[in-house]
Amino acid sequence: MNELEGYVTKAQSFRFAIVVARFNEFVTRRLMEGALDTFKKYSVNEDIDVVWVPGAYELGVTAQALGKSGKYHAIVCLGAVVKGDTSHYDAVVNSASSGVLSAGLNSGVPCVFGVLTCDNMDQAINRAGGKAGNKGAESALTAIEMASLFEHHLKA
Repeated sequence: MNELEGYVTKAQSFRFAIVVARFNEFVTRRLMEGALDTFKKYSVNEDIDVVWVPGAYELGVTAQALGKSGKYHAIVCLGAVVKGDTSHYDAVVNSASSGVLSAGLNSGVPCVFGVLTCDNMDQAINRAGGKAGNKGAESALTAIEMASLFEHHLKA
């Protein structure tokens, strides 16, 4: 049996993009800062591009274009969708999640889904550096591991 996995060490040779939804920027900026802090901790300093998009709905198409550019080892997609009084929440969450998945599948570059899907703003704030940690930081760590897995084991 041969087990393959990525590592979170020696990440300094990897290049990353972070796509951030501007909608709910109070939360998404905190997610981005958590991701940037994590990249810095793992010695990824200057090889990060941050791309702002209007909302979570636009994450997938942007991630796909970045992935197809050939410049990045992994792409982190960050957003915050908070449930409201209408069914718009469901449409945005479903589109964002399938868009990020499709971006990775179509580009061949790992695209990490770091979109908060919360019932209220308190939940979102708690997941963007509050008592539930920072999901942006966790997404960056996932991106490092996936970049390593693809680079060392799954590269064509």
